Amino acid sequence: MDELRFDGQAVIVTGGCRGIGRGIAQRFAQAGANVLVCCRNEPDSLPEGVAFIAADVREPEQIDAVVANCVDRFGSLDVLVNNAGGSPPADSATASPRFTSGIIGLNLVAPIVFSQRAYAVMQIQESGGTIVNIASVSGVRPSPSTLAYGAAKAGLLNATRTMAVEWGPKVRVNAVVVGLVVTEQAHLFYGDESGIAAVGATVPLGRMADPTDVADVCLFLASPLARYVSGAEVLVHGGGEKPAYIDAAEGTVRD
Repeated sequence: MDELRFDGQAVIVTGGCRGIGRGIAQRFAQAGANVLVCCRNEPDSLPEGVAFIAADVREPEQIDAVVANCVDRFGSLDVLVNNAGGSPPADSATASPRFTSGIIGLNLVAPIVFSQRAYAVMQIQESGGTIVNIASVSGVRPSPSTLAYGAAKAGLLNATRTMAVEWGPKVRVNAVVVGLVVTEQAHLFYGDESGIAAVGATVPLGRMADPTDVADVCLFLASPLARYVSGAEVLVHGGGEKPAYIDAAEGTVRD
Protein backbone atom coordinates (compact mmCIF):
# COMPACT_ATOMS: atom_id res chain seq x y z
CA MET A 1 0.00 0.00 0.00
CA ASP A 2 1.28 3.46 -0.89
CA GLU A 3 0.11 4.73 2.51
CA LEU A 4 2.71 2.49 4.16
CA ARG A 5 5.57 3.72 2.01
CA PHE A 6 8.00 6.27 3.44
CA ASP A 7 10.10 6.97 0.36
CA GLY A 8 12.26 10.04 0.90
CA GLN A 9 11.18 10.55 4.49
CA ALA A 10 13.72 10.84 7.30
CA VAL A 11 13.26 8.67 10.39
CA ILE A 12 15.24 8.63 13.64
CA VAL A 13 15.04 5.53 15.83
CA THR A 14 16.75 5.88 19.20
CA GLY A 15 18.32 2.69 20.50
CA GLY A 16 17.90 1.25 17.02
CA CYS A 17 20.98 -0.96 17.02
CA ARG A 18 19.41 -4.07 18.52
CA GLY A 19 16.20 -5.62 19.77
CA ILE A 20 12.92 -3.82 19.20
CA GLY A 21 14.67 -0.69 17.92
CA ARG A 22 16.58 -2.60 15.28
CA GLY A 23 13.36 -4.22 14.09
CA ILE A 24 11.68 -0.82 13.85
CA ALA A 25 14.61 0.68 11.93
CA GLN A 26 14.63 -2.22 9.49
CA ARG A 27 10.89 -1.97 8.82
CA PHE A 28 11.09 1.74 8.02
CA ALA A 29 14.11 1.17 5.76
CA GLN A 30 12.21 -1.58 3.94
CA ALA A 31 9.39 0.93 3.44
CA GLY A 32 11.77 3.32 1.67
CA ALA A 33 12.64 5.68 4.51
CA ASN A 34 16.02 7.23 5.17
CA VAL A 35 16.71 5.84 8.64
CA LEU A 36 19.18 7.10 11.21
CA VAL A 37 19.70 5.15 14.43
CA CYS A 38 21.54 6.41 17.48
CA CYS A 39 23.10 4.26 20.18
CA ARG A 40 26.00 4.70 22.54
CA ASN A 41 28.13 2.14 20.72
CA GLU A 42 28.25 1.27 17.02
CA PRO A 43 27.03 -2.29 16.33
CA ASP A 44 28.92 -4.80 14.21
CA SER A 45 26.23 -4.54 11.55
CA LEU A 46 23.00 -2.76 10.72
CA PRO A 47 20.14 -3.55 8.34
CA GLU A 48 20.55 -2.35 4.78
CA GLY A 49 19.69 1.30 4.35
CA VAL A 50 20.15 2.23 8.02
CA ALA A 51 22.71 4.88 9.04
CA PHE A 52 24.31 5.21 12.47
CA ILE A 53 25.44 8.00 14.77
CA ALA A 54 26.86 7.50 18.26
CA ALA A 55 24.89 9.27 20.99
CA ASP A 56 23.83 8.95 24.60
CA VAL A 57 20.23 10.14 24.64
CA ARG A 58 20.58 11.15 28.28
CA GLU A 59 22.78 14.07 27.13
CA PRO A 60 20.79 16.94 25.56
CA GLU A 61 23.71 18.20 23.48
CA GLN A 62 24.10 14.75 21.94
CA ILE A 63 20.40 14.74 21.10
CA ASP A 64 20.93 18.06 19.33
CA ALA A 65 23.77 16.49 17.34
CA VAL A 66 21.58 13.58 16.22
CA VAL A 67 18.78 15.86 15.05
CA ALA A 68 21.22 18.13 13.23
CA ASN A 69 22.89 15.14 11.58
CA CYS A 70 19.53 13.85 10.37
CA VAL A 71 18.50 17.19 8.88
CA ASP A 72 21.90 17.76 7.28
CA ARG A 73 22.02 14.24 5.88
CA PHE A 74 18.42 13.85 4.68
CA GLY A 75 16.99 17.38 4.57
CA SER A 76 14.18 16.79 7.06
CA LEU A 77 13.00 14.93 10.14
CA ASP A 78 9.65 13.33 9.50
CA VAL A 79 9.39 10.56 12.09
CA LEU A 80 10.95 10.12 15.53
CA VAL A 81 10.66 6.80 17.33
CA ASN A 82 11.71 7.13 20.96
CA ASN A 83 12.75 3.54 21.59
CA ALA A 84 15.90 3.77 23.74
CA GLY A 85 15.28 2.65 27.30
CA GLY A 86 15.21 -0.28 29.67
CA SER A 87 16.24 -1.22 33.18
CA PRO A 88 17.99 -4.01 35.03
CA PRO A 89 16.05 -5.51 37.94
CA ALA A 90 16.51 -3.85 41.33
CA ASP A 91 14.96 -4.23 44.75
CA SER A 92 12.30 -1.55 45.11
CA ALA A 93 13.06 -0.99 48.81
CA THR A 94 16.81 -0.48 48.46
CA ALA A 95 17.47 0.93 44.98
CA SER A 96 19.66 3.99 45.34
CA PRO A 97 18.53 7.51 44.43
CA ARG A 98 21.28 7.60 41.79
CA PHE A 99 19.99 4.39 40.19
CA THR A 100 16.40 5.63 40.26
CA SER A 101 17.36 8.98 38.76
CA GLY A 102 19.32 7.28 35.98
CA ILE A 103 16.46 4.99 35.00
CA ILE A 104 13.95 7.84 34.94
CA GLY A 105 16.40 9.96 32.98
CA LEU A 106 16.77 7.32 30.28
CA ASN A 107 13.15 6.25 30.03
CA LEU A 108 11.29 9.54 30.57
CA VAL A 109 13.48 12.64 30.47
CA ALA A 110 15.41 11.57 27.35
CA PRO A 111 12.34 10.91 25.16
CA ILE A 112 10.76 14.17 26.31
CA VAL A 113 13.88 16.17 25.39
CA PHE A 114 14.28 14.30 22.09
CA SER A 115 10.64 15.00 21.27
CA GLN A 116 11.12 18.70 22.01
CA ARG A 117 14.08 18.87 19.66
CA ALA A 118 12.22 16.94 16.96
CA TYR A 119 9.17 19.17 17.32
CA ALA A 120 11.31 22.26 16.73
CA VAL A 121 12.11 20.85 13.28
CA MET A 122 8.76 19.27 12.47
CA GLN A 123 6.59 22.28 13.28
CA ILE A 124 8.28 24.41 10.60
CA GLN A 125 8.03 21.70 7.93
CA GLU A 126 5.04 21.93 5.63
CA SER A 127 4.32 18.24 6.18
CA GLY A 128 4.79 18.40 9.96
CA GLY A 129 5.85 15.10 11.47
CA THR A 130 5.03 12.23 13.76
CA ILE A 131 6.48 10.98 17.04
CA VAL A 132 6.06 7.43 18.33
CA ASN A 133 7.01 6.69 21.92
CA ILE A 134 7.81 3.09 22.84
CA ALA A 135 6.16 2.52 26.20
CA SER A 136 5.62 -0.71 28.14
CA VAL A 137 3.00 -2.72 29.97
CA SER A 138 5.18 -1.97 33.01
CA GLY A 139 3.70 1.53 32.85
CA VAL A 140 0.09 0.37 33.02
CA ARG A 141 0.36 -2.37 35.66
CA PRO A 142 2.54 -3.03 38.73
CA SER A 143 6.21 -3.41 37.84
CA PRO A 144 7.93 -5.48 40.57
CA SER A 145 11.74 -5.18 40.59
CA THR A 146 11.58 -2.36 38.04
CA LEU A 147 9.86 0.34 40.07
CA ALA A 148 11.54 3.35 38.47
CA TYR A 149 11.17 1.89 34.97
CA GLY A 150 7.44 1.35 35.40
CA ALA A 151 6.98 4.82 36.82
CA ALA A 152 8.96 6.35 33.96
CA LYS A 153 6.94 4.50 31.32
CA ALA A 154 3.71 5.62 33.00
CA GLY A 155 5.02 9.17 32.82
CA LEU A 156 5.85 8.71 29.14
CA LEU A 157 2.22 7.85 28.44
CA ASN A 158 1.08 11.05 30.11
CA ALA A 159 3.74 12.99 28.19
CA THR A 160 2.45 11.45 24.96
CA ARG A 161 -1.07 12.67 25.63
CA THR A 162 0.14 16.14 26.63
CA MET A 163 2.39 16.58 23.60
CA ALA A 164 -0.42 15.44 21.32
CA VAL A 165 -2.67 18.18 22.72
CA GLU A 166 -0.07 20.94 22.55
CA TRP A 167 1.67 20.09 19.29
CA GLY A 168 -1.22 19.34 16.96
CA PRO A 169 -2.10 19.76 14.18
CA LYS A 170 1.41 19.81 12.68
CA VAL A 171 2.80 16.99 14.83
CA ARG A 172 1.03 13.79 15.87
CA VAL A 173 2.29 11.96 18.96
CA ASN A 174 1.35 8.39 19.92
CA ALA A 175 2.63 5.59 22.12
CA VAL A 176 3.00 1.85 21.66
CA VAL A 177 2.52 -0.06 24.90
CA VAL A 178 4.70 -3.13 24.42
CA GLY A 179 4.31 -6.45 26.20
CA LEU A 180 6.66 -9.44 26.27
CA VAL A 181 9.09 -9.50 23.33
CA VAL A 182 11.73 -12.00 22.25
CA THR A 183 14.98 -10.11 21.61
CA GLU A 184 18.69 -10.91 21.80
CA GLN A 185 18.52 -10.54 25.58
CA ALA A 186 15.35 -12.54 26.18
CA HIS A 187 17.33 -15.35 27.82
CA LEU A 188 18.34 -13.01 30.65
CA PHE A 189 14.72 -12.71 31.70
CA TYR A 190 13.01 -15.88 30.49
CA GLY A 191 15.73 -18.54 30.31
CA ASP A 192 16.31 -20.90 27.39
CA GLU A 193 14.02 -21.66 24.45
CA SER A 194 11.77 -23.84 26.59
CA GLY A 195 11.43 -21.02 29.11
CA ILE A 196 10.56 -18.53 26.36
CA ALA A 197 7.98 -20.95 24.97
CA ALA A 198 6.49 -21.48 28.44
CA VAL A 199 6.16 -17.75 29.00
CA GLY A 200 4.72 -17.32 25.52
CA ALA A 201 2.08 -19.92 26.27
CA THR A 202 0.68 -17.61 28.99
CA VAL A 203 -0.09 -14.93 26.38
CA PRO A 204 -3.59 -15.14 24.88
CA LEU A 205 -2.17 -15.13 21.33
CA GLY A 206 0.04 -18.07 22.25
CA ARG A 207 3.49 -16.53 21.87
CA MET A 208 5.70 -13.64 22.86
CA ALA A 209 6.05 -10.85 20.32
CA ASP A 210 9.02 -10.42 18.06
CA PRO A 211 10.35 -6.96 17.10
CA THR A 212 8.48 -6.92 13.78
CA ASP A 213 5.16 -7.07 15.64
CA VAL A 214 6.03 -3.78 17.31
CA ALA A 215 7.63 -2.31 14.19
CA ASP A 216 4.52 -2.82 12.07
CA VAL A 217 2.41 -0.85 14.56
CA CYS A 218 4.98 1.97 14.52
CA LEU A 219 4.80 1.98 10.72
CA PHE A 220 1.02 2.33 10.87
CA LEU A 221 1.08 5.11 13.48
CA ALA A 222 3.59 7.12 11.43
CA SER A 223 1.65 6.63 8.19
CA PRO A 224 -1.25 8.55 6.61
CA LEU A 225 -3.49 5.64 7.59
CA ALA A 226 -3.27 7.01 11.16
CA ARG A 227 -3.75 10.62 10.07
CA TYR A 228 -6.49 11.19 12.71
CA VAL A 229 -4.75 9.25 15.48
CA SER A 230 -2.88 11.33 18.06
CA GLY A 231 -2.49 10.96 21.80
CA ALA A 232 -3.28 7.26 21.50
CA GLU A 233 -1.82 4.34 23.43
CA VAL A 234 -1.81 1.19 21.29
CA LEU A 235 -1.51 -2.02 23.31
CA VAL A 236 0.82 -4.50 21.59
CA HIS A 237 0.81 -7.29 24.16
CA GLY A 238 -0.92 -10.22 22.51
CA GLY A 239 -4.03 -9.87 24.63
CA GLY A 240 -2.39 -9.13 27.94
CA GLU A 241 -1.90 -11.27 31.01
CA LYS A 242 -4.40 -13.60 32.60
CA PRO A 243 -5.20 -12.43 36.16
CA ALA A 244 -3.37 -14.55 38.73
CA TYR A 245 -6.54 -15.16 40.73
CA ILE A 246 -7.95 -17.34 37.94
CA ASP A 247 -5.26 -19.98 38.30
CA ALA A 248 -5.45 -19.72 42.07
CA ALA A 249 -9.21 -20.22 42.06
CA GLU A 250 -8.99 -23.13 39.62
CA GLY A 251 -6.41 -24.79 41.83
CA THR A 252 -8.68 -24.43 44.85
CA VAL A 253 -11.62 -25.94 42.98
CA ARG A 254 -9.56 -28.91 41.77
CA ASP A 255 -8.26 -29.56 45.29
